Amino acid sequence: MIRPGLTFVLWLAIAVLVVLNDVVGDTWIAATLSVRAVEWYKVLVPLPYVALMAVIHARRTVGPRWREAALLAALLWSSSTVLVDFLYLRLTYDEDAAAFLDRFAFWWGAPYPLLVLVLFAAPLLAGALLARR
Repeated sequence: MIRPGLTFVLWLAIAVLVVLNDVVGDTWIAATLSVRAVEWYKVLVPLPYVALMAVIHARRTVGPRWREAALLAALLWSSSTVLVDFLYLRLTYDEDAAAFLDRFAFWWGAPYPLLVLVLFAAPLLAGALLARR
């Protein structure tokens, strides 16, 4: 069963965690670690939380239309979290779009694409695993 309200509430929880994690990473953690270590911190800390939200979403949307619900969550969570992250950096540090897009430069070791990939794949994988049961 597709539950857009549930999908939105879980995304809101993810977005709040990602922004708060970015604030902590940019203020407290950045004072003691290198830039690359802070970027890894800002990506790795939300991953278990995203997995938990994906499992909650999959358990609540199990049924004949689980694929549509999982795809809705995957598209909403990945794209809108990137947008919220960009708005945070734009409003807090006045970064432009080019500086934000540098976070996707995986060829120099930027871990941010890993977070976006997990935000997209987690609801699909959790939904598929629970639908097989």
